[in-house]
Formats: sequence, structure tokens, C-alpha cells
Amino acid sequence: MNLKNLITDRLLLMPFTKEITNIILSGDFTKLIEMGLHLGKGYPDEETLDTIPKILHNLDLVQEPTGFESWMIVLKDEMTIIGDIGFKGKPNHLGAVDIGYGIIDSERKKGYASEASRGLIEWAFSNSEVTLITAKCLLENIGSSKILTKLNFNEVGRNNKMIHWELQN
Repeated sequence: MNLKNLITDRLLLMPFTKEITNIILSGDFTKLIEMGLHLGKGYPDEETLDTIPKILHNLDLVQEPTGFESWMIVLKDEMTIIGDIGFKGKPNHLGAVDIGYGIIDSERKKGYASEASRGLIEWAFSNSEVTLITAKCLLENIGSSKILTKLNFNEVGRNNKMIHWELQN
């Protein structure tokens, strides 16, 4: 599969590759800069650095990115990396995928997480095997709750730490 970048009004979603993931893990961003990318203020943040090994693990399970792994969120005009978004693997036997996202502090509350999510949700539902997208967020993460509500996710449960969400195709 030759996976292409996704383009929204202000963003470019670029699939993570093993090479890009290893560059971020190494802390030497020279190759990213050579690729024409810039690092947003504070990128990669602690949350991203915690997520990168999981992204690499998911990429190790496939020959090449399928789209059901993670994507970099890049400001289209400046080619600046501001976060990541993605799924935790291919659809399960019910056609469900779980979405997650993160934006660096300096770029939050500008609608980027909603815009990136909309683009990736549209891409996912264009695949006939996807019938349901799930998400989770911490109870205290009011920002993510607002985003998921805005994206028409329905709350389907909660426990003492997390809220669970679903969006049907």
C-alpha cells in the first residue's frame, strides 16, 4: 500500500514511518529538517516521547504504514510538526478502531485536534472495513471531551479515570 498524506484546510497529516520514529527517538532532528519539516515549539513533548515507542511497535507489526498506525500533524503553511494522531492498529473483528491524538501546548485551543481528527475519521470511514471509531480520555480532560462531543462521538461509559466514546459510521 502506498499511503499518501492527508490534507485538511490548515494541516498535513503524514504517516509515521520507522525512519521518522527512530529519528525522533534519537533526538537528532537533522533528517526531519532536511525533509523540509520544522519542529513546533516544544516538539517533541513528553507525551510524544512516551507515545513514540508504541508507534514503533505498531509499525513493526506491518510491512509499511497502513494508515491504522500514527500520523504526524503538520501545519501546512509552515511545515511545522505540532503533534500526532492515529489509531492503535487495524480494525478489529467488529470493524472498530481506537483513535488518539496529542497537540503540543503552544498550539492547543486552535482547533487543530478537531481538524486532524475530522480528516482521519473521514479517511477511516472511507475504508469499508471500518464501522466504528472508539476513543478514551481522562475524566479531567475537558478539552478532549469537548473535541469528541464536537466530532459527534457518544459517551458510552466511564470508570473512575476514563470516559469511553464511540462514533458509528
